[in-house]
Amino acid sequence: MDTLVFLGTGDAMGVPRVYCSCETCMEARSNGENIRLRSSVLIDNASDFWVIDCGPDWRRQMELQGRRSMRRLLVTHAHFDHIGGLPEWADSCRWMGYRGELYAPAEVIPVIQRQYPWLGGHIDMIPCDDGIELDGWQIRTWRVNHGKNGYSYAYRLEKDDYTWVYCPDSISLSPEEMKHMHGADLLVLGTSFYYESAELSTRSVYDMTEAAELLDIVQPIRAVYTHMSHDVDFRKDYILPGNVTLAVTGLKLQLGHGEG
Repeated sequence: MDTLVFLGTGDAMGVPRVYCSCETCMEARSNGENIRLRSSVLIDNASDFWVIDCGPDWRRQMELQGRRSMRRLLVTHAHFDHIGGLPEWADSCRWMGYRGELYAPAEVIPVIQRQYPWLGGHIDMIPCDDGIELDGWQIRTWRVNHGKNGYSYAYRLEKDDYTWVYCPDSISLSPEEMKHMHGADLLVLGTSFYYESAELSTRSVYDMTEAAELLDIVQPIRAVYTHMSHDVDFRKDYILPGNVTLAVTGLKLQLGHGEG
């Protein structure tokens, strides 16, 4: 049975934010439980692994997991907090003597290439719009609304009789955008705030109150929230649906029935 490992669970700025002295950031600054690296997950089958998203904390995340090489990566979209570690990964591939495999929707690849034009020397960039298979996982991707930030992509992954969805950056999804989320054993969803009061047109990621409404529609067996800003303080007792967990760095879940 494969294991899902949360390498990071923070929003684009991470926690603590350099400029901020809020209670959450101060607690995180003292090596507290609110330290959050940028959101990313690792899927481990005990003999090999692959990762979804490669933000600017990638090197630290690999060190924390004791990993010395990475060959395969899925990318949800080309924002810095999801691709900022690509130059370090490419350099790692160069030193290790192999070519990395980066899978992303076709429209995302040119954005990455414009941002980092030298990556192609060490990484193959492979479109995954028509679906791919990694370690027995049948993977499909689709575009989701990212609010004021445009669009991101989500992934639905199926293996044996287990299905999970990874969607770190989305908001106000339409029924069409939700359709591949229905019936999942696990939904990993980005929720940057518990309740965000800013005008909807200025926002880009669900808050937890809105996410509860989404869960009512798509009905996952279990949900894990990630991509959390400094608004979320793990020391507080939030009102959440009974099947929801807030992800912390290093959280491990078994991707199958019976454990986790």
